[in-house]
Parts: sequence; C-alpha cells; structure tokens
Amino acid sequence: LSSKTLAIIGLGKIGRETARLAKAFDMRVVGNRRHAADKPVEFIDKLYGPDELMPLLSEANFLVLSAPHTPETEGLIGAEQIAAMPRGAVLINLSRGQVVDQVAMVAALQSGQLGGAALDVFEIEPLPAGDPLWTMPNVIVSPHSASTADTENDKITRVFIDNLHRYLKGEPLQNKLDTDLLY
Repeated sequence: LSSKTLAIIGLGKIGRETARLAKAFDMRVVGNRRHAADKPVEFIDKLYGPDELMPLLSEANFLVLSAPHTPETEGLIGAEQIAAMPRGAVLINLSRGQVVDQVAMVAALQSGQLGGAALDVFEIEPLPAGDPLWTMPNVIVSPHSASTADTENDKITRVFIDNLHRYLKGEPLQNKLDTDLLY
C-alpha cells in the first residue's frame, strides 16, 4: 500500500478515519467533498471540490466511497468514472449501493479495469442469490455490516434513550437528520 493513492469520496467521520488509517500505511490520500476545497482536512494530501471528480478518480489506486445517498450522489460512479481510474484500481463501497452503477462495476471487474472490489452495500439488498458478485474471485462481499462492532447496538440504544429524554424535555436531539442535506 505504501506510495499508492487512496481516493475518498465523502469526508465525514468514516472518510476522515479511513484517511487517518491509510496514512499509517504510508499511502497518499486524496479526498472529495461537497463543500469548497479551500479548507484543509487532516490526513488529506490533496482536497478536490465537488466539480473535480474525474481528476480525483484518475489518481485512485483505491477508491473508498463513504458519501451519503442523496440526489447528487445517486449513480455518482458509473462506467465513465470507472474508466477514468487507473486500470486495476480497487473500489471499496461503504456508502450506499445506489451511489455506484452496479452493472458498470461488474463489467469493469470482469474486464480488469477494476482489479477488485470490497462491497458492503448493493443496489438491491440483500444481494440476490444469482448475482455475479457472489462468485467473482476479485470481490469481497459483506452484508451491510461494515460499521457493526460488538458495542454498536449498545451505543445505538444509548443514543435512542437519550434522544427520547431530550424530546420529552423539548431539547435538541443528537444525530438529527439535516433535511436539506439528507444526512
């Protein structure tokens, strides 16, 4: 991994933590976010703005998707975007299945344009039994559980109970959905 370039689309908590971990492997890390690229992000060597997707992809030996599913990210990665990546690049989708054109991704995996994929999310979940992704030797499939840890359910329960108390007291809630951003 040393000296390879990891591109991250979506620099929320997961994207930033991924960048931090990649630096431990001496990777070059580039990132893309929906906001202007004028504010630095820790562990990101180069930050691309929302209109600079293709230049970011052209550098990506590895691409991590950690962006939310919004109207702007629907179908964000398709055949044209995959073709912009170096041949043999690896796509890692922790985001939502709808962010990637799955048919285009499968074709790229079969042709060698993509050297591999690690997928926690799919356009249709659960992934249908006959889907070619199940049998591809260059694909790792997980059941939409990448964020699950032993303590995750306890944390979710604590946040829910705290939010219930806040709601009953008329106080602001934790982790509230921004209805404009849709995350």
